[in-house]
Amino acid sequence: MGEIGVVKSYNLGDRSTSDIIVYLKNREGRPEWFYCHSLILTKKSKFFADKLSRPESTNCIEYLEAVPWEDKEEEEILRVVAGLSQLAMPILARIQPVDLTATKNVFLSAMRFATSSGVSCPLFVDKLKTSAQEQVEFMLVEDEDTPLVTADEEVKCEVRVGLLNAFSLFVKELDSLLLEFSKAAENRVLQCLLDLEWLCNIVPKMDMMKDFVLSWVEISNNVLGTVQDKKLDSIMWGLKLKLIEISGKLLEAVGYGNVILPAPVRALLLKTWLPYVRKMKPLLDSEGDEETDYFPYKMDDELCQSIEGAIMSLVLALPSNDQADIFADWMQTAQVKFPDLSEAFEVWCYRTKSAKRRLLVGFDGVENATVTL
Repeated sequence: MGEIGVVKSYNLGDRSTSDIIVYLKNREGRPEWFYCHSLILTKKSKFFADKLSRPESTNCIEYLEAVPWEDKEEEEILRVVAGLSQLAMPILARIQPVDLTATKNVFLSAMRFATSSGVSCPLFVDKLKTSAQEQVEFMLVEDEDTPLVTADEEVKCEVRVGLLNAFSLFVKELDSLLLEFSKAAENRVLQCLLDLEWLCNIVPKMDMMKDFVLSWVEISNNVLGTVQDKKLDSIMWGLKLKLIEISGKLLEAVGYGNVILPAPVRALLLKTWLPYVRKMKPLLDSEGDEETDYFPYKMDDELCQSIEGAIMSLVLALPSNDQADIFADWMQTAQVKFPDLSEAFEVWCYRTKSAKRRLLVGFDGVENATVTL
């Protein structure tokens, strides 16, 4: 009986059995990777037989270090060079962690651009600005380890400058609408407000929400005075809704204790924005197509519920006299359905009666007290 030979079959592109990767460029100059087998190449090609018979790992490493990699290639390259130890260091240099100083410098540059305003090449600048904002968010996100950037005092100082510039620009652009209104001017104001909304979303990751809230409180009277001007009565609904959305986030942050502020500042925030929210809700509800009732700038249920809950929480944490002022104003208006403060009002009534009872008991105790020496 003759010997039975077992022949192992190989297929081009089979990664599970491939022991060599051939890199070629197609006619368009784009790279193509082929997962091959050295046994087949040396048997079928004198070129590969010659090449594979001479170790040229150094040339290969220099090549991989110099050429660009596509995303789908990177993991495979890393897998292949993992066993090369120190020889692979030049290849791995491009993906090594950057030192903290270099990372922070990149973050600060991105932060400056993300909060900048430019009009020289608006389309290009807007695209680059969006990219900068996305990367700032990515660098601040905590993954399984730690965020790329730690919010030290230098970083916070730069962010405060960005906040100041963003708020100043928004107020400036908004005030200009009363001088000369145009669609382009409205778009600039809305973009400024969108930048502020972006900042509102990232500052909590650096424990700087308090800075944002204080700046918002500072400009609130100016902003509301402008958007409620008769010239802007029936326009700019998107901008007005966005103001409510941002204010809602701040009311939540303060109302639920994520931002700690003195009682007078909390009361000022609420007394400034509560009348505006109460006024705008029915106005936005009344707008829209008569047949379909469609209007893109209405306050949805989720927004209404979050604002109502935040306001109730915020009211009940204020001094009782401030609560009394808010409830008195709330019941004197026709818009008592939103926000519905009836539960908070019940709590206030109970607290007020209990406080009066404690006061009377305290006086009786003093009058009936027996002084002993």
